[in-house]
Amino acid sequence: MKYEKLAKDILELVGGKENINSVFHCVTRLRFKLKDENIAKTEEIKNLDGVVTVMKSGGQYQVVIGNHVPDVYAAVLEVGGLSGVSESASNDDGKKVGLGAKFIDMISGVFTPILGVLAATGMLKGFAALILALHWVEATSGTYNLLNIAGDGLFTFLPIFLGYTAMKKFGGTPFIGMAIAAALVHPGLAALSAGKPLYTLFKGSLFQSDIHITFLGIPVVLMSYASSVIPIVLAAFFAVKVEKGFKKVVPDVVKAFLVPFLTIMVMVPLTFLAIGPVATWAGSLLGAATIWIYQLSPIVAGLILGGFWQVFVMFGLHWGLVPIAMNNITSLHYDPVLATVTFVSFAQTGAVLGVMLKTKNKKLKSLSIPAFISGIFGVTEPAIYGITLPLKKPFIMSCIAGGIGGGLIGAFGSKLWMFGGMGIFAIPSFIKPGSGLDMAFWGAMIAIVVSFVLGFVFTYLFGFKDPASKEETKVAVKKAVGPVAVVSPIKGEIVPLSEVKDQVFSTEAMGKGVAINPSEGKVFSPVNGEVTLLFKTKHAIGLTSEDGAQILIHVGMDTVELDGKHFTAHVNQGDVVKAGDLLVEFDVEAIKAAGYQVITPIVVTNTPDYQEIKVLQAGQVDKNEKLLALV
Repeated sequence: MKYEKLAKDILELVGGKENINSVFHCVTRLRFKLKDENIAKTEEIKNLDGVVTVMKSGGQYQVVIGNHVPDVYAAVLEVGGLSGVSESASNDDGKKVGLGAKFIDMISGVFTPILGVLAATGMLKGFAALILALHWVEATSGTYNLLNIAGDGLFTFLPIFLGYTAMKKFGGTPFIGMAIAAALVHPGLAALSAGKPLYTLFKGSLFQSDIHITFLGIPVVLMSYASSVIPIVLAAFFAVKVEKGFKKVVPDVVKAFLVPFLTIMVMVPLTFLAIGPVATWAGSLLGAATIWIYQLSPIVAGLILGGFWQVFVMFGLHWGLVPIAMNNITSLHYDPVLATVTFVSFAQTGAVLGVMLKTKNKKLKSLSIPAFISGIFGVTEPAIYGITLPLKKPFIMSCIAGGIGGGLIGAFGSKLWMFGGMGIFAIPSFIKPGSGLDMAFWGAMIAIVVSFVLGFVFTYLFGFKDPASKEETKVAVKKAVGPVAVVSPIKGEIVPLSEVKDQVFSTEAMGKGVAINPSEGKVFSPVNGEVTLLFKTKHAIGLTSEDGAQILIHVGMDTVELDGKHFTAHVNQGDVVKAGDLLVEFDVEAIKAAGYQVITPIVVTNTPDYQEIKVLQAGQVDKNEKLLALV
């Protein structure tokens, strides 16, 4: 099994099978629900070969893998002896989860399992619309109609699929959810609503409804539930409670068939009488409300959503818009909300191209190529976590470009007419059925080009801090004044180690060196080399120079007690740095106000490897000035 070792390592580092409540996956991530996230060794997981990064959001512990996540997921299930997708919303560990986290977890659990096939069938429907718009086929042709039916089938009977996933998410029997949903889309309902109504309810109001049938004398509001989202999700939520209630009272010997019988008998009428109509009306109001907000200023909406969309995705907040978009397509037959963010991936892809062409770091250039290819198809996690976010500026540039692209889509009034794929596969989703390639469609195409070009141009022009390769660092070392020269990492006043009020440093137990009383809160690299130690509290950092000198910089006395407060790290353990690179920032005044000294020892921890450690400065010293000579 190709990913067996990776799966074993991930399982071990998240705390083992016993620490896992559930696990499933999306396009690029393993999504764990852990009993205790504190047990998981996040930094070690991040350093695994095959893991891009780790995110914590919406009550989920997300291990970002990349395009091959389905294979890794299968390996995790097999190696761990796990029973498959389990998205139970229960918190067996007893931890309190906020309402927002619960909502995100619920939405992702219900919709994630079908997103792949939903995108695939949307692409089919979009392809059918494209070949019709290009006049390659006639609307009456069998080719067009079969492709359209293949794409439309899942969406028409979407409640049945959601009945399964929602019941499973809420902890019930999935096939009961499917049975309730099947009743909602039964073809016989059309005949029941034909002919003259018995009477009309809520006449003259927004909720006016013709009544054709009654159930035990109670009027039934018949409406179409094909492609609907909210009614079946709510029905499944209540069905789980009804099912659990019957399980408590029905004898075990008849439980297998009597519990489903009673649950369906209660829930189908209840859904038709109350849950379905109320949920449908609520969905219509939600759709109207989102359109009203969007229409206040489509351009501003596009700018905001497009600009922040990648941030939403990183923290899982985008799930809040998924049911709104699906509801809009159901009730309005289009959605303008997700339309504004559909092509943000091209801004990210353009930024990656800018990095690829500008960087001189061979490793970064090689990583950019697959990230660029994935981005074209809408999968941007490798680009975000592997390229642009670590470099900071390219990520910001891609957000700006994405916002401009979203604003353009809002300006052209471009809309999604169906759920489709991502990246270039989403293009047919902007074709309005029966209207061909109108200006709204071409506006979306313009937004693609603009997002991509601006992402590239902004990144290339404004640049980024190109990480040094080991080869470049070695060249820089050879050009240095001396093979064992150490420059000052801090601007301030020189203080002998003997005057430091900490015996570990003043007695040179940690090694020889010098201390500096900082005049500004910045620590720069004193050597060309590698960050070999970075305390999680960020108050101390260790480096190993290319010629083997081991340098420890300890900001302040007892500042470990601040637990990282007032400190900001700009590097990670394992990073290759050049002399003068910014390592850490700290708030001098805030640390002093908290009652701590900021005097900073700089010591050579492998002092026995040298005959002499010479201090080259006295009084005031500036950053990057020669500080120590290691003989």
